[in-house]
Amino acid sequence: MSRDVTGPDAGVAEGRARPAPSVRWALAGLSLSMLLSSLGTSIANVALPTLARAFDASFQQVQWIVLAYLLAITTLIVSVGRLGDLIGRRRLLLAGILLFTVASVLCGLAPTLWLLIAARAAQGLGATVMMALTMAFVGETVPKARTGSAMGLLGTMSAVGTALGPSLGGLLIAGLDWRAVFLVNAPLGVLTLLLAHRHLPAGRAREPGRSRARFDHVGTLLLALTLAAYALAMTLGGGGSGVRGAVLLTAAVLGVALFVRAEARAASPLISLATFRDPLLGAGLVTSALVSTVMMATLVVGPFHLSRALGLDEARVGLALSAGPLVAALTSAPAGRVTDRWGARRMTVLGLGGVLAGTLTLAVLPASLGVIGYLAPIALTTAGYAVFQTANNTAVMADVPADRRGVMSGMLNLSRNLGLITGASAMGAVFSLASAAADITTARPGAVATGTRITFAVAAALIVLALAVTTAGRRRARRAPLPA
Repeated sequence: MSRDVTGPDAGVAEGRARPAPSVRWALAGLSLSMLLSSLGTSIANVALPTLARAFDASFQQVQWIVLAYLLAITTLIVSVGRLGDLIGRRRLLLAGILLFTVASVLCGLAPTLWLLIAARAAQGLGATVMMALTMAFVGETVPKARTGSAMGLLGTMSAVGTALGPSLGGLLIAGLDWRAVFLVNAPLGVLTLLLAHRHLPAGRAREPGRSRARFDHVGTLLLALTLAAYALAMTLGGGGSGVRGAVLLTAAVLGVALFVRAEARAASPLISLATFRDPLLGAGLVTSALVSTVMMATLVVGPFHLSRALGLDEARVGLALSAGPLVAALTSAPAGRVTDRWGARRMTVLGLGGVLAGTLTLAVLPASLGVIGYLAPIALTTAGYAVFQTANNTAVMADVPADRRGVMSGMLNLSRNLGLITGASAMGAVFSLASAAADITTARPGAVATGTRITFAVAAALIVLALAVTTAGRRRARRAPLPA
């Protein structure tokens, strides 16, 4: 079936008639970019105990090695996406890969903890650019009819990076030392930079007589401060339960109000408020946050359920936890191809259905079924998530104008990160309360099993809400008047 493609996709549409090695190499560069940014998120966690000993520091101090990276991504990803739209995505992506690579070397050479944290923040900024612009480049690299396949490939690389981080980090620390955890990124970063420089398409020239939109500095500052306050409230602030958390949450709420007011007045806003009036885009962003919140429950509950309720040792817990990312890695690419064939909207609902089935099963199955009774529904949940994420990303990015792809990609990544941050705090609190234990690390096996079932019952309710949001968004879109 032929498809008329115009505008920024016109050049790549010709690529369907001929196998284009440059397109494949460009996708390889984008895939490595996604792999590295995901690897940077997960590989440092396993090194925290070693780093605490190496720098004679407390856990509260070394956890900033992880927080600095995550805060950079959370606070700046939308702004970076918008900046790429304005100054050129190729130029900014190359700068981001270079910054990530150089910062990785500085992390590995850091003589003090605080210099390591500063270098991690710089590495996080590089990763922010890579995450925000990698998805935005899909529309300029592959035909629109193959968007799902490309999104599935990127989803696979993200899952591989997440799954590979802990095991690779452990091997590097055991065989070399903690510095290798960061230095391993350097050769991969150089390869990614070379592929991107050689094969990514150049940005489109600005139309004659059309002025360049200005960057929204006020909106960028307000959004960064608001997101930083929320992220710190959910992590260091105990989810807003203590005085510090309450102050941070109040600051975040105030920041949202100020940001909305500033964007309504801005001549060239960072985020156009009209975006949220699009029922399909709004539904895609909300469901992404809800599903990510649910998926964080598997990471929060999994280690305790496997060790306390099922009695596995550390090695077998680590092996069992790798099952989820492995399923996601194996599912994402096929999900992309099926999305291209069946349509993103249908596959979004199918993916949500898979997550719902998995979480409901976890909510009712007894712990007596053992490891298989836990891993089978986790595999179903993770496969559903991979299908959902691939289809939802495709649906959101498919019809975004070329000059807004960067900021929309940033918003998709932000919705996912906010879901993960919220899930770590909120679902962790649900699990702790449901287990009725003062200290979850010493809770009785039966209490942990009960906490697991209640937590995943809450997770299933959130997925029902996500399905309702998706359905409502489609109904509103069908009722919306056609453009003149």
